[in-house]
Amino acid sequence: MALNDEPKRSGWRVLGIATIGILLLLVVVLLYRVFSEKTESSDFTPTSKAQAGLFTVSDTIMVEETAVISTSDVSAAASSAPTAEELRTRLNIKTNIYPNLQHGIKTASYQKYIVLHDTEGTGSPTSVIDWWEDNGNLIAAHFVVGRDGSIVQAVPLDAIAHHAGFGDTGHGAYYGVADESRDDKKGTTPIGSWASDYGMNSYSIGIELVHVGGGGDYTQAQLEALDGLIAYINAYYGFKSTIIDHKAWRSGNSDTSPEFATYLANYQKTGTHTGVAATS
Repeated sequence: MALNDEPKRSGWRVLGIATIGILLLLVVVLLYRVFSEKTESSDFTPTSKAQAGLFTVSDTIMVEETAVISTSDVSAAASSAPTAEELRTRLNIKTNIYPNLQHGIKTASYQKYIVLHDTEGTGSPTSVIDWWEDNGNLIAAHFVVGRDGSIVQAVPLDAIAHHAGFGDTGHGAYYGVADESRDDKKGTTPIGSWASDYGMNSYSIGIELVHVGGGGDYTQAQLEALDGLIAYINAYYGFKSTIIDHKAWRSGNSDTSPEFATYLANYQKTGTHTGVAATS
């Protein structure tokens, strides 16, 4: 009897070990599935779920809401920027247009520079423009900014004005401006081999500031008006123009004066006289 029972006990022992092994395997499989589901849930962003075809209704709503918020933010930012027309209205720009002071077409594709000048006189913007018309030289800038902050326009933005004249030899290539057929060159007179380059007028807007070099600082009202005028010009064309003064194009010019040096550096950096970028 004892000899016959031993094989039976061995069989039951093997069966028990096998059963335990199967149970342990099932536990491992269940743990793996639970872990995999958690990892999948945490790793998938709405975008990756969409790519994998695993979107749920809540995921779809979340993405749609995000898209709406992003679009509205962009629209709000765009709508907060004032248009060229709004900026012009704020500046209350007057016009004193004379056809004789227009010398060709200058569309946005040719606009590169804003050239700043001093009038070297104390007259009002309107009187400056009237003098340009009356003297017969056919020279003018697009705008004149008075010491009281008033702005008068003499030449349309899309027309060439003779404000910069001839520049230092080599400056045409340096500034990337060419002497070409759009400028009628009426009233122009060469001034010597040292300043033989011509073309800045065709690629720029000229602004005259009522000021006499050595006669004191520019007024706050005038500088603030110039800030607004530059912003308007940039908005009109849809891009920022490079700001220089007249003596950068032709050395030896008096404009702009030494009193303007710090302001010029600020304008070139931020488009404002303070050196702080303007807000709408």
